[in-house]
Amino acid sequence: MMIHDVTALAGRFKNRKRVGRGEGSGHGKQSGRGHKGASSRSGHASKLGFEGGQMKYFRRLPKFGFTNANFKIKFWAVNISDIIGHPNFTKGGNVTTQSLITAGLVRDDSRDLKILGNLGKDGLKVKLNVEASRVTGPARKAIEAAGGKVNETGTRRDMVRGIDRNSDDKSPKNLTKKLKRGGKPKAAKAEAPEAE
Repeated sequence: MMIHDVTALAGRFKNRKRVGRGEGSGHGKQSGRGHKGASSRSGHASKLGFEGGQMKYFRRLPKFGFTNANFKIKFWAVNISDIIGHPNFTKGGNVTTQSLITAGLVRDDSRDLKILGNLGKDGLKVKLNVEASRVTGPARKAIEAAGGKVNETGTRRDMVRGIDRNSDDKSPKNLTKKLKRGGKPKAAKAEAPEAE
């Protein structure tokens, strides 16, 4: 015979756990809190997601979502001093991505080309016709002063924004964002007086 055969109420009601009532209570000594540590002290409250000090689960998961890192523009940067120091350009010539690849100054055409204006001690004394995505200001001045020409083709981002790198006005012509509301209204054109 089992106790539940005697009464259906057996096991339905359970006495609450009374801690701190000595060894005879079954929960003596540390009262179920274990030995030492933060959880054995009064007032302890662990934060949500705390895993004992190890890296939290949500921090172990990879981040995802939109990022602009994929659209970062990478350049092959070449100094003018390296160009004129190479045997292929000692007497001047055309400086393009392909000519620099042939000379071994650039690895491939997977990136845009950028010409830097580090001339070294001697300066630029040969005529160079440069065609690159970007040319720095000092490099452009040195090339044009030596009788050369510069043609900045611009990057993909420049083309999208409508920037002409060869002109003095390098402001974007294609507005990619809406104008803010509440701006100053444009001045109305003065109407010509009607002829009588």
